[in-house]
Amino acid sequence: MLACRLFRPDRPLDRHRATDASMVSSGVMMDAISEVLRGVRLTGAFFFDNLAHDPWAITTPLLTEIAHVMPSHEHIISFHVVLEGACWVELTDNSAPPLRVAAGDVVVLPQGDEHVMASTQGIRIQPNYADFRVSASRGLPIRYVVNPKAGPPDCHFICGFFGCDSTPFNPLLSALPRIFVARGFEARRPWVSALAQAGVEESGSVDGGGDNMLARVAELMFVDVVRRYADDLPRQSPGWLSGLKDRHIGAALRLIHERPTRPWTLAGMAREIGLSRSVFAERFSAHVGVSFAQYVVRWRLQLAVRSMEELGTTVAQAGADIGYGSEAAFRRAFKKYVGVSPGTWQKARRNRAVPNPGAGESGHPHDA
Repeated sequence: MLACRLFRPDRPLDRHRATDASMVSSGVMMDAISEVLRGVRLTGAFFFDNLAHDPWAITTPLLTEIAHVMPSHEHIISFHVVLEGACWVELTDNSAPPLRVAAGDVVVLPQGDEHVMASTQGIRIQPNYADFRVSASRGLPIRYVVNPKAGPPDCHFICGFFGCDSTPFNPLLSALPRIFVARGFEARRPWVSALAQAGVEESGSVDGGGDNMLARVAELMFVDVVRRYADDLPRQSPGWLSGLKDRHIGAALRLIHERPTRPWTLAGMAREIGLSRSVFAERFSAHVGVSFAQYVVRWRLQLAVRSMEELGTTVAQAGADIGYGSEAAFRRAFKKYVGVSPGTWQKARRNRAVPNPGAGESGHPHDA
């Protein structure tokens, strides 16, 4: 999991730093994305190493139907790294155009939609749910040879999943499309496929550890793929990611995430970033989709959830950690935005049942 570093010490604000154009550089955007991913517990895990021979097809089901692959997370994102060859990726409901992907491309499906990867466009087959049974006896990555035959595979790709929180607040999920691809990732980040290959090889060794290596590589890759997607967005397009590219809204978002416990007000933030109160309020809502006040509260509650997951942290401590001087005020805000009391949420998180993954280990991806 990405290292958890929820709070930073408050420090005097460098006003020029907050409004300088360099604030919205790729590096700053990457920092903001990374900060959100820390807060929503992004974890990369559970990998398939696929060697496919034409003709072939594999269907990944709707991830809510196989939530047992990452049972401790509310939301699951799927991704595919193409190492050799090429193939098609299509949503099975045909709600997005088919994508032709090749070696060096990374495909991400943020909403966990059911989709097909195949040698030929237009194939539709039923998913084999047995393929997604998790078991301690199945070391990661799980290797499949699809449509086995002599000779090298026509396509080699690694499939995996990210788990994350969706509530109380994950601004990134709603900012991403149902499917997108980072083209030519290998040319820009050759270490991704190199480390992925190393993780695959290490996973089969006696010492193990390859699954952990793959998880860390996947998390780093996800941050960079999302940043690249954001870089290509039109500057005036709506959404949280485009807000990061805006000089003033990006500065505001950075300050909220760097100093979540500061008692931010709309007027105070507007002064910090150099806009009038009314202009800032309008632009923030237009870009981010919620008001400034709602964003601040909801992000603090997300951090509080992370804090409450730690053993020994009381509800009162979690509220104080994010700037609430009163436990009662924290409880009211939590119930308003989350729908349940913080105590109920904390108990459910700590006692979340993990299903027994032992049954149904057989089965292989379908051949076309």
